[in-house]
Amino acid sequence: MNKKLIILFFFTPLIAKDIYYTRSGIVSFFSSTPIEDIKAINEQTTCVLDMDNGDVSFRIPILGFNFKNGLMQEHFNENYLESDIYPHAGFKGNIDNWEQINLSEQPQAVSLTGIMTIHGVSKEIVETGKISIKDGKVNGIATFKIVVADYNIKIPKIVRQNIAEIVEVTVKLDLKKK
Repeated sequence: MNKKLIILFFFTPLIAKDIYYTRSGIVSFFSSTPIEDIKAINEQTTCVLDMDNGDVSFRIPILGFNFKNGLMQEHFNENYLESDIYPHAGFKGNIDNWEQINLSEQPQAVSLTGIMTIHGVSKEIVETGKISIKDGKVNGIATFKIVVADYNIKIPKIVRQNIAEIVEVTVKLDLKKK
């Protein structure tokens, strides 16, 4: 009897956590230069939000990005992001001042602080986003300005003018209760 109580005591916090998640978050990639715009979408992003403390993390499979042009997709995976070596990108952090946020259907501006990892390089970042709750789902959106050189992504000189030095990565999430 005492063993059951001890086990229940230790595992109750794990069971009682207020977790929201998705395995189908949408991440879009956008690079704009005078020569061309490059877009890609990934609908395979996994995200977890701990409603108790505002901890948030997401993981993006690099091979999940789809481009209109197959050759661009091939270069993105093989030459730039090297998805065979670095198969995922991710973010692990916190929604700042979480305890002061009162979620409603009206999107609220939030600040996100954490570590973004791309191409095997981890950098601390602070960005803004919006969060709301509707029909039992937490909705979030944030746009991250990613400086390509900060993540050791090498762009050959021949195409350097075609790819922006700073790309926009937008994350859209609809999270459901776990």
